[in-house]
Amino acid sequence: MTQPEAACLLYFADEEAPAHRLAKAAGLTALAIERHRFPDGELKLCLPVDARGRLPAHAVVLRSLHQPNEKLVELLLAARTARSLGVQHLTLVAPYLAYMRQDIAFHPGEAISQQVVGGFLAGLFDAVITVDPHLHRIERLEQAIPVPQALVLSGAEPLSDLIAQRRPNALLVGPDGESAQWIAQAAARHGFDHAVCIKVRHGDRDVAIELPTLNAQGRAVVLLDDMASTGRTLALAARLLLQAGAASVDVAVTHALFAGDALKALHDAGVGEVWSTDCIPHSSNAVAMAAPLGQAVRSVLPP
Repeated sequence: MTQPEAACLLYFADEEAPAHRLAKAAGLTALAIERHRFPDGELKLCLPVDARGRLPAHAVVLRSLHQPNEKLVELLLAARTARSLGVQHLTLVAPYLAYMRQDIAFHPGEAISQQVVGGFLAGLFDAVITVDPHLHRIERLEQAIPVPQALVLSGAEPLSDLIAQRRPNALLVGPDGESAQWIAQAAARHGFDHAVCIKVRHGDRDVAIELPTLNAQGRAVVLLDDMASTGRTLALAARLLLQAGAASVDVAVTHALFAGDALKALHDAGVGEVWSTDCIPHSSNAVAMAAPLGQAVRSVLPP
């Protein structure tokens, strides 16, 4: 059985490739958690202990939380077991962090998912590292997940670097007001012109947007957002920009959720290229986040 070192990175088989990239960047040994499903659907995990049946004092768990529901059960089982096996400081690296959008109850009786899931994760981990969490009415991740160490990285600047290579002098456009600060950060890195649309949401798949005052005529436009789920808002924006004379419209997002026919909807709207970070595995992945995530891991591990 593999002998753990002073600290280790624990991962599940479906994230083996990103786990090894992160382990290399962070200078850790990557160890797989064995996962078995019983006929009734229950899960059994087996953590990779040393010859003494122990784990090192410091451990990092990689689990990107797209399609999150079963993964939250995995984290509960893995974290509690890791503590019983000697782990004193436990870090979660969740490149995509689920359940952060629902931060208030819009109707009586609604669960405030951010508070519930945030409290759940805070009860399991000492540190949480994520990328561009979808926070609405709070400013800091530790307000949602009250852990001693909460680190937020951004895909804005790495995506900006990619855009500078692929579409020099592009016009960056955000699909809604929530993207304003993120768009400004990406634009400032390479001096891109930028603007933000106005969005009115009537439901999960019912949105309306208006273009800001801008001159898109003949411009290469890149729509930039932290995530794309249904893709409807981005598709609407693409159509409006092309009607306004844009020479091309591409899309760059941190989190490529792309539920259902979202990617097709973008291309049907006239979108050319779609680029994303590898926080969620997808065919559009064009920006690797292992290096900044590895640096963040090193910063939270106790000496």
